[in-house]
Amino acid sequence: MHGLLRRLFAPRWQHPDPEVRRQALSRLDPHQAEQREALQALAHDSDSSIRLSALLALDDVNGLVIAYPDHSQQEAWFNAVSQRLSGLEGSTELQQRLTLVEGLDEPRLLNVIALQGDNLELRLTALARLTREGDLVKQACQNGVAAVRHRATERIETEEALKRLLKDARRDRYVTRLAREKLGQQRTDAEWLARQQQQLEHLLHQMEQHARAPWEPLYGGRFRHLEREWKNLTPPPSAEQEQRFHQAMLGCRKTLHDHETQEQARQQSLARREEADQTRDQLLDGLEETLESLHHATELTVQDIDSLRAQRQLFSQRWQALSDVHSPSEPASQRYTHVIIQYEQCLDAWQRWQDVSVVLEQALADNDHRTMRRLLNECDWPKAFTPPALIQRAQATLATESHTPAASPHASVSLSTYAAELDSFEHLLERGAFKSASHLHQRLKPQIEALQMAEAKPLKARLKQSGARLAELRDWRGFVAGPKREQLCSSIEALANDPHMAETALDRHHRQLVKEWKSLGDAAANREQSARFRAASDRIHERLAPWRDQLGQEREANLQAREQLCEQLETLLAQPAEDADPDVLREIRDKARHQWRHYSPVPRERSEAVGQRFGKIRHQLQTLIDQRAEHIASQKQAFIEEVRTLRHDQQQPLAQRITQTKQLQQHWRQLGRAPKGAEQTLWKAFRHECDQLFAQREAHKSEQAAHQQQQLEAMQILIDQMDSWQPTSANETSTLDDFLNQVSQLEPLPRNRRSEGMQRRLSGIVRAKRERLSRLKIADTVQQWQLILPLVNAHLSADQRYLDGGAAEIINADGIISTPLPSVFAEAHQTRNRQRQSTPLPLSLDDEAARADAISRLRVHLSLLTSGSIRQSDEPLRLAIQVERLNEGIRQERSREEEIIDVLAALLALGPVSMAQWEKEARELDSLLRDLGHIPPP
Repeated sequence: MHGLLRRLFAPRWQHPDPEVRRQALSRLDPHQAEQREALQALAHDSDSSIRLSALLALDDVNGLVIAYPDHSQQEAWFNAVSQRLSGLEGSTELQQRLTLVEGLDEPRLLNVIALQGDNLELRLTALARLTREGDLVKQACQNGVAAVRHRATERIETEEALKRLLKDARRDRYVTRLAREKLGQQRTDAEWLARQQQQLEHLLHQMEQHARAPWEPLYGGRFRHLEREWKNLTPPPSAEQEQRFHQAMLGCRKTLHDHETQEQARQQSLARREEADQTRDQLLDGLEETLESLHHATELTVQDIDSLRAQRQLFSQRWQALSDVHSPSEPASQRYTHVIIQYEQCLDAWQRWQDVSVVLEQALADNDHRTMRRLLNECDWPKAFTPPALIQRAQATLATESHTPAASPHASVSLSTYAAELDSFEHLLERGAFKSASHLHQRLKPQIEALQMAEAKPLKARLKQSGARLAELRDWRGFVAGPKREQLCSSIEALANDPHMAETALDRHHRQLVKEWKSLGDAAANREQSARFRAASDRIHERLAPWRDQLGQEREANLQAREQLCEQLETLLAQPAEDADPDVLREIRDKARHQWRHYSPVPRERSEAVGQRFGKIRHQLQTLIDQRAEHIASQKQAFIEEVRTLRHDQQQPLAQRITQTKQLQQHWRQLGRAPKGAEQTLWKAFRHECDQLFAQREAHKSEQAAHQQQQLEAMQILIDQMDSWQPTSANETSTLDDFLNQVSQLEPLPRNRRSEGMQRRLSGIVRAKRERLSRLKIADTVQQWQLILPLVNAHLSADQRYLDGGAAEIINADGIISTPLPSVFAEAHQTRNRQRQSTPLPLSLDDEAARADAISRLRVHLSLLTSGSIRQSDEPLRLAIQVERLNEGIRQERSREEEIIDVLAALLALGPVSMAQWEKEARELDSLLRDLGHIPPP
């Protein structure tokens, strides 16, 4: 009861029925406070239409905008919001509307506000909220405010939107110009970006090629230049390009690092070679000094020979070890050969002396002068070396017997010989060779002092002065050698007491100290220091004994490896392949040399034998390499001759000769290298001959290009002549045929863009000329029809008289027209006369309808051949005629003028036809014939 009363006495705007609330809402006044509250309550009504009406009555734009997202699909809400925000309705202030528009996101609503807004700022604010370029194009084309159109145009960026704007914007030149400028700028930017990208790819390709290229002197500078160019590029490269450049840069740096490593290794090799050369020179100097000391010694003893042999063995071992690493130079080899010859002479003389020494001593005891002479001749002691004491005694005895004027065995030596000996003595003093100088002084002093002649006084003075220098040198050596010996003793004792030093370093330092100790000779020598030095050296030898045993095993293993290497190379040389590649043989040689150096050291006593074996093998291998290289050189020389023959051969086509030359180039690459000096010469000759042949190809291509250019120019002139020629008569078909014959003589044209354009133009010209000749032929046909119109009219009059009940007349063409009828029209004329005579009267309705249909059919056919436009009622006839034309075209293709002649001949042959039927179609037929007879201007 309570709810019923409430409904009975409640306001109508609170009625449950929406229609009642809507009617009540229309009577509420928003200016009255109570009714305004009612409207505010209705603004939250569940019915969207009532809610919209309440908001409109309150003029609450803010409420409309807030509620709009829930009702955006309803057109009434959209119109209300857009009109209120645009200012077309309502009284909302501009600032409030601007604030509301700034918070909108719906493009549809913003488009309407930008188009219909009552304020420029409002429109621009709505435009600023639009993001899609389609909406911006719409505003630029359709907005009625120029400032909005311009602002929208400025925000359009994509090429597609600008093209659409340029197509649709016709009312604003500024918009069109701005769109065109933006398109041009985009194209310019795109071209610039494409050029930069092309430059980037080119630079990247150069860097990749540089990374694959071998090292050259300018490699590093080129790499740095490319790296700077890459860093100076304006557009940033892509990740893939950056990765490619990084990989190429790593390859370049690897090449530079490898070269630096190789260069460093080469410098180290040069340093080692220089060190080896210095060591060789020192060895040669030592052996030469020892041999020279034997020249000037007082007498030759067993100790001297044993010392010489030991030094020779050590010299040979060191020389072989150095030669395994680096081969000696030619001057060093010559010095080595000379020293070895002197050594062999000395040892051979000593061996001969040993064989006769016992017998010679007995001969001296027996005073057997004859035996002494024979034994001295057999001994043949070299004059360069000081003889042993026994030989000197024998020589003195024989000299006494022969009553030589000199008192001593050496009295026969001339003063000049003593002067030369003194020069050698002084030279040894200047060099500091104390040992050799001391031996020479001991030999010369008694001999020169024994001279009694007055001429010997200068020699004695020189000898005394040189002896003083020798004593000074002896004192100086003692002064320097004393502290040096003490230092060497301390060093070797410290070395012996060092338990942490590696065996290799220990052995190297020990050898160096022993070498320095021996170099002092007998200067400042004393037993205590010698015992200290020898004791420390023995301790080092005991410590190094296990290591030396291990080193000996390694030497044996290296020796076996060298022998195996020699065996492998000997097996290879025993059965060499006939087509062995010298490059492969060179690689084998280099690897063998590397392995030989790797298997080092070897036992000294057997190193010389295996070294000689390896040297012989290496010589044989080099000989094989040279033989194969010479064979390849002869083959390459044959290739050169073959290319030269091809160059002068005019019988074969040039293309075939070029192909054969390329095959020879491939065979050249497959062959190995010729000898080092001949390879470059052969390659230059071969390349010269190939270049000459390729130059013939280029000349031939140039001739072909010139001929093709002349051909194109002639074709261009002919096309221009055809284009300027305008046929005025149907009889000028022969002129077109002449043109086409000339074209066929110039064909085929070279395949390029110009020839394709000329072909397209020629086809268009030929098609146009054929069309014009066809029109001229049709015009001639129509003109012939105009000439026989009196005959047609005569037939129509005769048909009308016959249909009216008269006699069937026969029309004679000769009496009506003065020109002879063409064969087609003459046959149609005879057919018309026969039709009139053979048609029975009276005509039935079907016959009249058939003749009317026949005339209409011919008129439609003629219309299809003329303009192609027909009446709607003639559509069935058009379809039927099209089908017939297609069927006839399958059987036999006919031209347009032939079809027109057939149609006109059928019009002439059709009868009998009444005047009414003819006049019904005559006007349209005349119009069609006028169109056919019209010739367009050239």
